[in-house]
Amino acid sequence: MNAERQRQIASMGGKAVPDEKRSFSQNRRLAAEAGRKGGQSVPGSKRSFSQNRELAAVAGRKGGQSVPDEKRSFSQNPELAAEAGRKGGQASHGGSGADSGGRPAGGQPSEG
Repeated sequence: MNAERQRQIASMGGKAVPDEKRSFSQNRRLAAEAGRKGGQSVPGSKRSFSQNRELAAVAGRKGGQSVPDEKRSFSQNPELAAEAGRKGGQASHGGSGADSGGRPAGGQPSEG
């Protein structure tokens, strides 16, 4: 069976289940966990986004463009975007909970 036919068959299977019965559409935590497991099962050398930052950037822009403006939480809530940015920076750079200005995560100056 060629790849195109296999995609057609898989697509039919997915369309046969109504949205409300799709567990990932109902349970974001379950979907995220499954995605992490899937990602962890691929060796680092085969993870295309970790090997090709431009490919990751293009995919991220494409994904973001597919969401209507009113559904983009970061464009609607700058504080939420700032908090996510701080958390991402801490996770990827081993942050200690303080930002580069010596303030605790959250952006408020520390007392003292």
